[in-house]
Amino acid sequence: MTALFHHPTVSFLSPFSQSQQHGHCSSRKLLVPRKHQLYKTVSKPRPIMALASNKESGILAGERLYLGMDFGTSGARYALIDKQGIIHSEGKREYPVFMSEEKMDWVLSWRVALFSLLEDVPVHLRPLVASISIDGTSATTLIVDRNTGEPLCRPFLYNESCPDALPTVKSVAPANHTVCSGSSTLCKLVSWWNIEESNKKSALLLHQADWLLWLLHGKLGVSDYNNALKVGYDPALDSYPPWLHSQPYSQLLPSVIAPGTSIGNLKEDIRTQFGFQEDCIVCAGTTDSIAAFLAARATQPGKAVTSLGSTLAIKLLSTTRIDDARFGVYSHRLDDKWLVGGASNTGGAVLKQFFTDEQLQILSEQINPMEASPLDYYPLKAVGERFPVADPNLVPRLHPRPESDVEYLHGILESIAHIEAKAYNLLKDLGATQVEEVFTAGGGAKNDKWTKIRERVLGLPVSRAKQTEAAYGAALLALKGAQHDSC
Repeated sequence: MTALFHHPTVSFLSPFSQSQQHGHCSSRKLLVPRKHQLYKTVSKPRPIMALASNKESGILAGERLYLGMDFGTSGARYALIDKQGIIHSEGKREYPVFMSEEKMDWVLSWRVALFSLLEDVPVHLRPLVASISIDGTSATTLIVDRNTGEPLCRPFLYNESCPDALPTVKSVAPANHTVCSGSSTLCKLVSWWNIEESNKKSALLLHQADWLLWLLHGKLGVSDYNNALKVGYDPALDSYPPWLHSQPYSQLLPSVIAPGTSIGNLKEDIRTQFGFQEDCIVCAGTTDSIAAFLAARATQPGKAVTSLGSTLAIKLLSTTRIDDARFGVYSHRLDDKWLVGGASNTGGAVLKQFFTDEQLQILSEQINPMEASPLDYYPLKAVGERFPVADPNLVPRLHPRPESDVEYLHGILESIAHIEAKAYNLLKDLGATQVEEVFTAGGGAKNDKWTKIRERVLGLPVSRAKQTEAAYGAALLALKGAQHDSC
């Protein structure tokens, strides 16, 4: 694996500059073994940030650390914490770009990013790592060979829609079930199943986090009940439902355990290569938005977390479970409560189309957040929305554009806030616990003017979560798994 880290750096490309399939699932060509392919290496991952905390000097003899890694929509991050939740090291990487037949090879990109993050963990801290967990983007789906773990086709990304499979899924699933959405994991599985002629007997479905964790523990076919929700797993029953078990493609489904559960020890070759201890365990992961919620430590019903990253995702802690595919609403289990919410295609990726990071900072400072913008937009990067409106044909609305960039940015930020407000009102109308306070995670949490706009629009207290990175939530899962494993 070491050889993967010596590619010349040429340029960088965000995941969002790759063409996405929103309306149709195209035929997904089988990947031939890599040794027979010509790969054009466009970039290797560079560390955007890698630092060790001053808290290192306070590590006591025998104290262990817990490693969480986040594979989000725009890059990969890690956080290394102790049992008090203090960060001792953290870092992030852009996804490296590898092109195969003029298309992005995401599998290779994720693999290289994973081992690059392990390299970024300070050498002297690696022997202290007791456990590792990973979160990934929800509904990012891989179909792999159950014997080798190698992908049988290109992965289905989180925001790809497979409307061709929707009639089949709706014919077997309960009405308005979470899987009754073109972007659900089950629709992606059915789309592949209907097109693929061979390899069905040896195929296995894994989510992005499952596959990355497999690279570390070596046990194929394990998932968690957060990632498995959109393939049809019922977290209340703690099993796949009978209607799903009876389908021919159910043979591809992975076994499911609780997030944070120990799967097994870190593989020996990885321990040897990177200097981890023999007793270092690998724990089941979760989705990126749930990891962000865990990081915020919103533990009471009525508390919510809005993740303002490339996309907008909201999670509300509720005593009531709500699932309604008509609106892109679904509930994840969180111990004895429910995380109710959904994910919109609006968010930071739209802003990046028009403004650089520096422009966003300068222009935001000139906005008066107490004044409502008269502009009414629906900011999307491409056609299609998931939540609070499930409409694959919804067209972006970003005009008219005023001459003033400050006014334009104000209009976009306020329009995204109105989408967020509509989402929380929808959850209330569907029967979820009423939201009382909103914590913000993701890159958008750093924009104070946007926070004040959202507070005005939502009519609720809005603040930045003390921890805003999903990698921190994944590290908390690793801590949970290590504590449970030692009992």
